[in-house]
Amino acid sequence: MTDDPLTEAFEGQRPRLLRLAYSMLGSLSEAEDCVQEAWLRLQRVEDPDTIRDLGAWLTTSVSRLALDALGSARARRERYVGQWLPEPLVADIGGEDPAERVTLDESVSMALLVILERLSAAERTAFLLHDVFGLTFEDVAGVVGRSPAAVRQLAARARRHVEDGRPRFPPTQAEQRELVAAFTAAAYDGDIEGLVAILDPDVLWRSDGGGKATALRRVERGAERVARGLIGFTRQPPRQSTIAEVNGSPGLVLVDATGVLTVVAFTVDAGRIVAIDVVRNPDKLTSVAAG
Repeated sequence: MTDDPLTEAFEGQRPRLLRLAYSMLGSLSEAEDCVQEAWLRLQRVEDPDTIRDLGAWLTTSVSRLALDALGSARARRERYVGQWLPEPLVADIGGEDPAERVTLDESVSMALLVILERLSAAERTAFLLHDVFGLTFEDVAGVVGRSPAAVRQLAARARRHVEDGRPRFPPTQAEQRELVAAFTAAAYDGDIEGLVAILDPDVLWRSDGGGKATALRRVERGAERVARGLIGFTRQPPRQSTIAEVNGSPGLVLVDATGVLTVVAFTVDAGRIVAIDVVRNPDKLTSVAAG
């Protein structure tokens, strides 16, 4: 706690601001940089009492900073080795959010973040600010530098992409935990039929090693192909395997036989796994506790 009202008010806004910046960038460290810069800018305001709505002021500031950061991030990702996936947010089942910093909900699900990565920066920003964070089109227009009518169109296009890719029949937490447990057992038992039974026929397997850990260089698709690949990948039992919350849903934290830390996120629809996203780049796992 602090006796400074401005600091206290800002800290009350911090989790929401981090969720916003992380949703836009897919990187917790970059999101934290944006929020910190917004705090520094707030401190430079000569008379903060003139800010009529601090939450709106901070939301606009963080959104603009994240939009600027997204442009340079996209350029870096074009040079990225292999597939790029968002930095996972990991917490123990039933535990706190990562470092108690980000509110975990559908807006930071791995499924949504992967879909958003396919959108333009303006589409991504318009959708998140309007549909997820409730800003008016007029307010969003001030962030992206477009007219309210143009922003409405951007959000509509983004919404169509999101609805096309979002699970139509998402599982409960308990149902997903059961599927993750069944997936783990089948993979390490070499049970191809068991794996195929819980994988969607068009399941996708993506992997991000960033050139620093062994990973797929392209997306694998199809239940049979993915099942055989996973069993080859898990031929040696891991040193450690734990079910944990990954971006708000049950996933896996593994330390494989070679000692490489791995986080696995699952997207489930209608009782089957439709996407498996594997992050092995150590630069994206610095906040993940292996034990």
